[in-house]
Amino acid sequence: MSSALPTTLPALVADAARRFGARPAITDGDTRLTYAELDQWRRRSARACMAAGIAHGDRIAIWAPNVHEWILAAIGAQSVGAVLVPLNTRLKGPEAAYILRASGAKALFTVDEFLGVNYPELLKDEALPSLALTVCLRGEAAGTMPWSDFLDGADAIDESQQLACETAITGDDVLDILFTSGTTGNPKGVITLHAQNIRTFAEWSGTVGLREDDNYLIINPFFHSFGYKAGWLAAMIRGAHILPVLSFDLNAVVAQIERDRITMIPGPPTIYQSLLAYPQRDAFDLSSLRLAVTGAAPVPVKLVEDMREVLGFEVVVTAYGLTESCGVVTLCRAEDSPERISHSSGRAMNGVEVKLVDANGETVPAGTEGEIWCRGFNVMQGYLDNPEETAKAVTGEGWLKTGDVGVMDEDGYVRITDRIKDMFIVGGFNCYPAEIENALCSKPGVARAAVIGVPDERLGEVARAYIVAAPEASISAEEIVAWSRQNMANYKVPRTAVIVDELPMNAGGKVLKGQLRERAAREMA
Repeated sequence: MSSALPTTLPALVADAARRFGARPAITDGDTRLTYAELDQWRRRSARACMAAGIAHGDRIAIWAPNVHEWILAAIGAQSVGAVLVPLNTRLKGPEAAYILRASGAKALFTVDEFLGVNYPELLKDEALPSLALTVCLRGEAAGTMPWSDFLDGADAIDESQQLACETAITGDDVLDILFTSGTTGNPKGVITLHAQNIRTFAEWSGTVGLREDDNYLIINPFFHSFGYKAGWLAAMIRGAHILPVLSFDLNAVVAQIERDRITMIPGPPTIYQSLLAYPQRDAFDLSSLRLAVTGAAPVPVKLVEDMREVLGFEVVVTAYGLTESCGVVTLCRAEDSPERISHSSGRAMNGVEVKLVDANGETVPAGTEGEIWCRGFNVMQGYLDNPEETAKAVTGEGWLKTGDVGVMDEDGYVRITDRIKDMFIVGGFNCYPAEIENALCSKPGVARAAVIGVPDERLGEVARAYIVAAPEASISAEEIVAWSRQNMANYKVPRTAVIVDELPMNAGGKVLKGQLRERAAREMA
């Protein structure tokens, strides 16, 4: 690998084409692209963007599952200096529309249908004043342009124009805006740049040991930094072979590990637990497995040992990060013991500082609980159009306040112990009570809502809602859950609801979530 990587996405892909040429870049069903071919498609996608009027600084959104067209649309738009805005495939229409409006997205790349959901149909009644173009990456949908027709537009643009466009991009240009849920109720757009993302995932991929001979099965969704940045972006940096998974099916995954000699699988612990518990596992050759990167939930020591001894992984590492840090703050190292990998989320990524502080922002001693702060090249530029929240999150000295509580040992390894912001994790997805409460309070008949996370055997945690009905309104717990399923992404939906006369509050009117958790424990027992 060259000592100095390019600092922009288009230059990175062009450099990968020079370095890896005929090596496989992407295999997606019958579509197989080498790195040289990937760069050719990137340039064609970029010219198509130019023909469609997409220019430097425009925001383009992608609302689609893991398909190779997702990558081609992204790197094409990023090659003209446009800014990528990924949308979670589980969002409902109003949630997606909010992000499209907040980002001012000029174009949307989507699919006609995925898992029974018609994305263009979900947006048909939404006001989207900035959206000028919707492209259907796969299938056909009313009011959209087929991907093939979009690409045909490239013929109207001269290659020299496209090259001039991409060479004008610098490492300090915005690469993407990923929207993250927040405690204020509405998602916030996290702004990050070309150079900082490339450096972050050069460090990440080098530390975990991703190699050019790896066959990388990307199960994590592309709309998330784990599937996008630690996924296909990291693969392009290292020259690894990208194999996207449309939707997780254990039978198909096990067969693909054998068929495609998969070496790298990332994901939450449940992925590996499923492989270990698979009844027919011994009927398949899984000996190619080499590298596993996990996180987003506690990892038992026994799981790390079994991943190495039973599944045959040479390297198992855990990591910690957040959208505001380009996705990475700390990493375990390949040589770390199973106990260290289980009991920590690693130590600071090279070039990044991490400290734990008390309520006054003073550093606490090793072994003492504190809020995790980080500083370095990976810290976001700020929240889109939200200087107040940016100032709350990043200090004048450049420290990002993560809102997570942990303990750091003498060697700098961090163990996450709590979450200041009441966040809980449902099957690997971050859930913020304030956002769910905001949505619930928009339902007629709901006066107040309080949401907490409660244990769930399959997903780790799920939402439980406590609802105060409006005067003279009649609502049921079943109605609350059913309404939530219609109006929220599935992972946010409260699995249970309780109708109460009042919520426990302190003198300042703040809901006492601790009392609700105690009550939930009693009720569920």
